Amino acid sequence: MKGAILAASVTATLLVATLACQTSNTPTDMPATDRKWWKEAIVYQIYPRSFQDSDGDGVGDLKGILSRLDYIKSLGITAVWLNPIYSSPNDDNGYDISDYRGIMREFGTMEDFDALLKGMHDRGIKLIMDLVVNHSSDEHEWFQQSRSSRTNPYRNYYHWWPAEKGTPPYRYSLFDVNHDAWAYDSLTNAYYLHYFSRKQPDLNWENPKVRQEVYDIMKFWADKGVDGFRLDAFQFAAKDTTFPEFPKGYEKNFTLYYAMQGNLHEYLKEMNREVFSKYDVMSVAEGAGNTFEDAHNLVDADRQELNMAYAFEGVDIAKPEGYSLLTFKEVFSRWDSSFAEKGWLSIFLANHDQARMVSRFGNDSPEFRAPSSKMLSTFIMTMRGTPYYYYGDELGMTNGDFQRIEEFRDVQTLNEYQYQKNQGADMARFLERKKFESRDNGRTPFQWDDSRHAGFTTGTPWIKVAPNYKTINAAAQEKDPNSCLNYFRELVKLRKNNLALVYGDYTLLDEANPNTYSYTRELDGKKFLILLNFTSTPASTNTGLDVSKARVVLGNYPQPSRDGKLQPYESVIYELP
Repeated sequence: MKGAILAASVTATLLVATLACQTSNTPTDMPATDRKWWKEAIVYQIYPRSFQDSDGDGVGDLKGILSRLDYIKSLGITAVWLNPIYSSPNDDNGYDISDYRGIMREFGTMEDFDALLKGMHDRGIKLIMDLVVNHSSDEHEWFQQSRSSRTNPYRNYYHWWPAEKGTPPYRYSLFDVNHDAWAYDSLTNAYYLHYFSRKQPDLNWENPKVRQEVYDIMKFWADKGVDGFRLDAFQFAAKDTTFPEFPKGYEKNFTLYYAMQGNLHEYLKEMNREVFSKYDVMSVAEGAGNTFEDAHNLVDADRQELNMAYAFEGVDIAKPEGYSLLTFKEVFSRWDSSFAEKGWLSIFLANHDQARMVSRFGNDSPEFRAPSSKMLSTFIMTMRGTPYYYYGDELGMTNGDFQRIEEFRDVQTLNEYQYQKNQGADMARFLERKKFESRDNGRTPFQWDDSRHAGFTTGTPWIKVAPNYKTINAAAQEKDPNSCLNYFRELVKLRKNNLALVYGDYTLLDEANPNTYSYTRELDGKKFLILLNFTSTPASTNTGLDVSKARVVLGNYPQPSRDGKLQPYESVIYELP
């Protein structure tokens, strides 16, 4: 996928107005109570398995991240979201946890974690932990006890259906090889529920003992000094334990039946009372429900639940066949409008569950990869909400080069391959789609330099390195003032020093233009105009604003647009008089 439109050529270079990056815009009409560190944060997501290997076993680890902290600091980001590092048998790369207070052996020790946390804090970087408590691993002691007998004290920590009641009502599983979320366990002649893989049994949040266990785990990490929690798949945690029949075909829109059910809000209020209210930590849940009302109920301050919404509608737009910029603009503008007065949003175009940003929303061909990557980064860093930026996107890293099913590592892809094969599907077509959309595309090793395995490891990488690492790597981009990496650093400076880009009003311009995205951000007399061309050909935008006297703050071309005629994948930020 090459973004909205594929095609031809231009080498992007950097234009920076350093003065704009040095002057701060501090709003005078904003109550101090409305300013929060997590609203002004710039979050950098690290997939630890793929960031840096320190011991040559081919798997990234905590010491590897520690060795790269100066690089992370050089980006200017203020917080790191770390994907799970807890003890795990790795059925789903750490999202199946067997000990919530232990560190995965491949990643290191608790001493390594403590050193990493201190190293981050010493550099002014906060740490957000990924907490996976919709489900655990089937190798967790709780589940081992739960399945041992029907009378075990841990039995009700999970969802069980006795076989003598017959086959349980169908529940769709996202990762199961048969898409069946009930797995039969002969030990006690019963079925257990797993919305994800069979090795990820769902925890029973209706049991107050489970909830207290989770709060104690959160306090353990908060007492260590972590600065926030991202709650994985938490919108699915609450369930109707009578397990009524769902309509036939419901799995085509399963979130309507899985998300925001039962007493979820009461559990979050309880979590807030027990944990969040007692620590200076931020909180964000994966997913934002099915409606804006759902999302607001999660994050509006007076609800005392979570801090910010993390909604998928925007990131889900990209498809192998392309996407419509008009849809893209409508979705992001609608979410902004709905949270203009209350609540707070996350802004992102990539994460560990997505393929690479530039391959999905931009153009990863050699001639357009850099300008389109810079353009997409400009969008993320100039929108209202907390930006979440995925490791490697600052280099413009692209999708991997997976050709055979044996090269994939993701349980979702592998199980879906088997499912489709069992259904007699066109497997060549399936593989072609997975080359574009598989989560493994976003999990390839960080490309540090042009040495063997991109400097990620001295051993054999757990997953193949993208073959373009010889030309796309951090070492090469450090030396190039016009690189994606250095452009990203300037964007971060600009956002950190201009609160209009954090809190300012957002106004969409030239709404019906199918090729360009134009908007303003304005706060306390300071106004920015952002122009973005999402195509590989020149495109015009008509904002109705006079930019003849405007100051170019940042652009991805040496000669930025002055007349609304944008070069391919051009991005330009003006400060208006």
